[in-house]
Amino acid sequence: MSIPIAIADDEALFRRGIRLIIEDYDDLKVIMEAENGQVLLEKIRTSNELPDVLLLDLKMPVLGGIEAAEIIRQEFPSIHIVVISSHISKAFILNMIEIGAAAYLGKNATPDEVADTIRTVREKGFCYNELVMEVIRENMFGKNPIKPQRSFEVELTGREKEVLQLICEEFTTQEIADKLFLSNRTVEGHRNNMLTKLGCRNTAGLVVYAIQHGLIKVKG
Repeated sequence: MSIPIAIADDEALFRRGIRLIIEDYDDLKVIMEAENGQVLLEKIRTSNELPDVLLLDLKMPVLGGIEAAEIIRQEFPSIHIVVISSHISKAFILNMIEIGAAAYLGKNATPDEVADTIRTVREKGFCYNELVMEVIRENMFGKNPIKPQRSFEVELTGREKEVLQLICEEFTTQEIADKLFLSNRTVEGHRNNMLTKLGCRNTAGLVVYAIQHGLIKVKG
């Protein structure tokens, strides 16, 4: 079954190009295009089929990508947001991580990198490349680091920490269930409990929490 994808970018040629690239892969399909955030929201709100993954540009007229992402995270939390932008700066990356973006790619990414990122985000909830991981590491020691809400008011159980560790190592729900001899439903239950406890928006937020609080070892 193909992964439904939306593209939001103000450049018509880029939208056309990325669509042609995506349609070269049998397991990916574009169901929606938009030239700005406002048009994107209108299409999502009225569509009979929601995209699983949104390829989102940041700099767009009328309603930009950052503003659109904030609304989508609130109204349609099941949509995985992959930022694909020519603006690769620490400030933009941190902003999108805070909002809950699942991945961040430059517009110079290769077709296979885009396709693999879409698949990974759909399957595992996030796909942070080395650039994004470096920004997260640097942010840990900054003056105003991003922290999930209520991070010090709760404690994770031993099992939750095990699940979180494996999530950060990019194992799927099925793989985590197999490793810990649990059902998929139980693994998802632990994940949802952690989202609630820690005030995180999605799996990407859990990963940021784990990195910032030393629950996993970050290479580098």
